[in-house]
Amino acid sequence: MTLPTKVKLVEVGPRDGLQNEKQQVPASVKVELVHRLQDAGLTEIEVTSFVSPKWVPQMADNATVMAGVKRKSGVRYSVLTPNMQGFEAAITAPSVQWPDEIVVFAAASEAFSQRNINCSIAESIERFRPVVAAALAKNIQVRGAISCTVGCPYEGDIAPKSVALVARLMKDIGVQHIGVADTIGVGTPLKVQHALEAALSVYDINSVSGHFHDTYGQAVANTLRSLEVGIWQFDTSIAGLGGCPYAKGATGNVATEDVVYMLHGMGIETGIDLDRLIDAGQFISDFLQRPTNSRAAKALFNKRMA
Repeated sequence: MTLPTKVKLVEVGPRDGLQNEKQQVPASVKVELVHRLQDAGLTEIEVTSFVSPKWVPQMADNATVMAGVKRKSGVRYSVLTPNMQGFEAAITAPSVQWPDEIVVFAAASEAFSQRNINCSIAESIERFRPVVAAALAKNIQVRGAISCTVGCPYEGDIAPKSVALVARLMKDIGVQHIGVADTIGVGTPLKVQHALEAALSVYDINSVSGHFHDTYGQAVANTLRSLEVGIWQFDTSIAGLGGCPYAKGATGNVATEDVVYMLHGMGIETGIDLDRLIDAGQFISDFLQRPTNSRAAKALFNKRMA
């Protein structure tokens, strides 16, 4: 078995991590978080989403956040744009630099698609088609996320063939990269492997990433199994921020700090300074007035304070 020698992490904390927070997080705090993350060595950061503030009020300051970020050379900044209205807002807002990449998302579960975005899987793909075309025409990268690839709160287990189907639909409209997401965190290593293999029947190994939630404490184990499959790109969230509003009990994304600690312990390069990463996690956790969800960060911070 040959493991990747280098791993790229896509930091989704500022967007996916904060979007469901009930207390309002000011744009200045979000911008500072992005700055701390890029200073820690992260080169892929999901900054915000251009969606209706009616549905996601936490992201209503999207243009302000994008305008406030001091871009660093070598860092790719992405935003979620689920429809043409969102995409147009992302590229026309005053004083906003275009994102380097946009993200669209579909589900491998029909029931979840209906509950989450009020349309079928097929309808969601058609909604994304003009968005993807418009982005590619402007040389903006397009990444897709497939949610509920191993389990759904409404349908239960999801068959790998459903993942392959959505991956094919996404590829057919021009999506360049897909993330295989265990949105509610029910996945175990073998189930995750099967979902990844389904995606890999459509996309090559360099165009597939893993996105794992830690509801049942399986996210790091699922990351390890993904590495064994050859996957070298993962979405992670600082301090384990996040959750899924449509999945009762679903906790945050796997903590960036926990994944980096494991990877560094395995001799796998990330380009990330773990100490500075822990400081970034402490910054946002202090603002939210709750402890970090990262076990590695807790242990290392306590060791630092001893």
